[in-house]
Amino acid sequence: MRKIPLIKPYINQEIKDKVCAVLDSGYLTEGPVTKEFEETFANYIDCRHAIAVTSCTTGLELALRALGIGPGDEVIVPDYTYPATADVVAIVGATMVIVDVSKDTMLIDYQAIEEAITVRTKAVIPVSLFGNPLDYDILSAIKRKHGIYVIEDAACAIGAEFDGAKAGTWADISVFSLHPRKFITTGEGGIITTNNTQWARWMDSYKHFGMGVNSSREGTIFERIGTNYKLSNILAVIGLVQMRHIEELLARRIALSENYISLVRHVPGITLPLTTGGGRHSRQSFCIYIENRDRIMKTMRKTGIEVQIGTYSLHTHPAFAESPQIVHHSPFRGSLYACDRCLTLPLYHDLSHEEQDFVIQHLRREI
Repeated sequence: MRKIPLIKPYINQEIKDKVCAVLDSGYLTEGPVTKEFEETFANYIDCRHAIAVTSCTTGLELALRALGIGPGDEVIVPDYTYPATADVVAIVGATMVIVDVSKDTMLIDYQAIEEAITVRTKAVIPVSLFGNPLDYDILSAIKRKHGIYVIEDAACAIGAEFDGAKAGTWADISVFSLHPRKFITTGEGGIITTNNTQWARWMDSYKHFGMGVNSSREGTIFERIGTNYKLSNILAVIGLVQMRHIEELLARRIALSENYISLVRHVPGITLPLTTGGGRHSRQSFCIYIENRDRIMKTMRKTGIEVQIGTYSLHTHPAFAESPQIVHHSPFRGSLYACDRCLTLPLYHDLSHEEQDFVIQHLRREI
């Protein structure tokens, strides 16, 4: 049976050679390779600081801690997202306020943010979901009006842009994922970006057990309680090599997505989510809306085509039931609409047009 996976990581011979070189060096933990990866990422995003960590989740936790957010504070998060976005709020002891998303874009509902803000609100964590950029103009106005922080969950948004600015440059702190579902991946990992030097130094210290920035092997100083969120040289070198090919990989994903759009544009029963006006979608995932999603997904998988849901409507899961620390700012019409209908199609760098035709042919048969 022919198999078309949902995604394939970009692993070429250069990456394999560089991983072997790190292994041969004997310097396997975080070191100069990780530092080069951070610098390369910061230069690409065009921000002052990039900090590699063990995952996007730990990166979001670090961001909240760096901003001093904890018990007694409220943080607004979208309902339609991977649980990590909201998990970190609970992990630092703050109250999560869950709001709806736009049915059209699957991004956080900006009006819902305004309606959910209280005197205890310290931050909002909007998600540039699937690589669709956030509207930074609207978020800037909310930030100025209410004096809150914006932490961008940019897990899927490497290469996304709004009005020419890359995701990772505008928010107070942004955090990207390097999970294998992402086209820049280190296997597991994340990377934080910010233009605030004080926060960057605090986060870098915290992920090194609270070590002072001027510490050395001869004179280590621990300035605060911290933990170990370091990214090893072994993992960092994979991302480092991929970053050298990022524009090529991004262009390929966008071109493949445009081909998908041309194939499904006039297919009855298929609707395309909208891209933010003025934005460049990085096409981390290619998603459509379709009725009877679960039935279609099950049948397509049986034919060897790996398709997937979009993500989760948090308020429907026991972990996010209402409680003193979890506030539902309902109704969640947009979230439920997306959760029931969003279908993610295969997308990776060497996917062929012929394979895309095969995917859409099977999809049309099931509608």
